[in-house]
Amino acid sequence: MFTAAGFATAWEYISLFQQGLVCTISLSLLTVVFGFILALILAIARLSDIRPFRSLGLTADGHLREQGFLTLLSRFNPLSFLATVYVEVFRATPMLVQLFIVYYVLLADVPMPSFKLFGFIRFERFFPGVVALSLNSGAYLSEIIRAGIQSIDGGQTEAARSLGLSQVQNMRFIILPQAIKNILPPIANEFVTIIKESSICYTIGVQEIMYAVSSIKGATYRIAEPLIIATVIYFCLTFPTSKIIAYFERRMSRGDKR
Repeated sequence: MFTAAGFATAWEYISLFQQGLVCTISLSLLTVVFGFILALILAIARLSDIRPFRSLGLTADGHLREQGFLTLLSRFNPLSFLATVYVEVFRATPMLVQLFIVYYVLLADVPMPSFKLFGFIRFERFFPGVVALSLNSGAYLSEIIRAGIQSIDGGQTEAARSLGLSQVQNMRFIILPQAIKNILPPIANEFVTIIKESSICYTIGVQEIMYAVSSIKGATYRIAEPLIIATVIYFCLTFPTSKIIAYFERRMSRGDKR
């Protein structure tokens, strides 16, 4: 049960929670940045129209084949296929499994510098956490970005082509600016989700908030009070962030109605 003495004892380790707070925010910010870059690449790959075997869909006299293996092969888009497989695999498997694969398998034999960020965050454990969270977040963000791009009226692409803009210029100057405005609220909500999901990184020794709880439990043999303190910290991180996101979402939607 909770006791005043237990809270007083846990409060003696407040520096661990402060370090965990800094680590959690750092994890979340870096994950959003790298996850967004990865998601943008995945979304564009899924929407691409690169079909290297397109010519196989034509008969000898230049007519389109109606069916058969060659017809299917002519429609095959390797970039879209690989991006789709990536997204589906990462969305269909547990975050904990992905974290362990990154830390214990993919980066197990990769030499990494042993130094401490901010004087207490061990880089060799922090970096795999960022990688795993970014890979997972990229899969979810890519669907948000893809939906945002597809929400833009196709007539704008036709207008861009009539003005002589290339596909890259059309995507950069016309489609993406509008799409990003539409998807900013979901991306911000993903940031809130990442703050909560970052707690799983304590399993590989990342010094975030739940790592502080585990350390205090080992030192004091009490778990209830540290968990309550961790809950309050997470609430203070996510609740104001959610309200700020909702505020800007209302402002943006009001601007669209004018």
